[in-house]
Amino acid sequence: MIRHYRSGDEDGIVSLWNLACPEDPVSMDLFARRVLVDPNFDAEGLLIYEESGNILGFTLCILRKLPLSGLDIEPENGWITAFFVHPDHQRNKMGTQLFAAAEHFFKKRDRKFVLFASYAPNYFVPGIDTQRYPAAHAFLEKQGYKLLYSPAAMDRNLVNYRIPDDVLKLEEVRRQEGYVFEYLTPKYMTQVVEFNDSKFNPDWARAVREAVAQGVPWNRMFVAHKDEKVVGFCMYGAYDGVGERFGPFGVDEELRGTGLGKILLYKCLYDMKAKGLHNAWFLWTGEKSPAGYLYYRAGFAVSRHFDVMRKELK
Repeated sequence: MIRHYRSGDEDGIVSLWNLACPEDPVSMDLFARRVLVDPNFDAEGLLIYEESGNILGFTLCILRKLPLSGLDIEPENGWITAFFVHPDHQRNKMGTQLFAAAEHFFKKRDRKFVLFASYAPNYFVPGIDTQRYPAAHAFLEKQGYKLLYSPAAMDRNLVNYRIPDDVLKLEEVRRQEGYVFEYLTPKYMTQVVEFNDSKFNPDWARAVREAVAQGVPWNRMFVAHKDEKVVGFCMYGAYDGVGERFGPFGVDEELRGTGLGKILLYKCLYDMKAKGLHNAWFLWTGEKSPAGYLYYRAGFAVSRHFDVMRKELK
């Protein structure tokens, strides 16, 4: 039968998750942080397939109750951020039944679109990894989900990393023009939050606020400014306290092409290495975007591809 989440299901969910998705495991701590204490969590949206007291399937449905910015709760959208069925019970319609129940959940709440899995702030992966989970990708397509876009995850080993001479020279040129590159200080905190919120993504602004509130050191955050106006920002360790996770990172669109982003990126990577970190990685960029090409030139390589998919409910 399909039912909603109840207190006490956590061990069964996490154990089944790690059995069904051994290459993307979760700890109980991570599950609690990403799911149970998410302000948008709704127990009725955590759907469980149970037989004889055993949890055999799981689908996590999310609706936005708390806006990322302003008053926008994205009333047309819902998200499925994770789903799986016990390996011994796949292909016997459990997943189809869970997704039918998920659609009922979303339709009852007047949603028009369901996305997998581009939900901020607490997504596990941006979308389906078609190479790692071809059967799950085929299942989504069969359920009527269509590709929206395909972000890439990238990694960069820092063992032999150094800042290239041309970047050091470029930094000196920009400094002579009045640009300052330094660790973030409280003086620029509100500017950085507004910069990320207005020019990039409200989730980036949230990540910065929460990182500072949770004690992420100021010297993991870099800012570029001129005439006391913030024009660029990057950091690491913002998400779940994982030091090697790079981002958010962005430069004012009007100043792209000036090398400010290159300077910030290379300085940040050098700082990560100087603090003893071995790698830098992130989950989401456009592989052929300007940022993607910048990462390639800095020595990053694609580690995974994801398909963000969406279904329009009828």
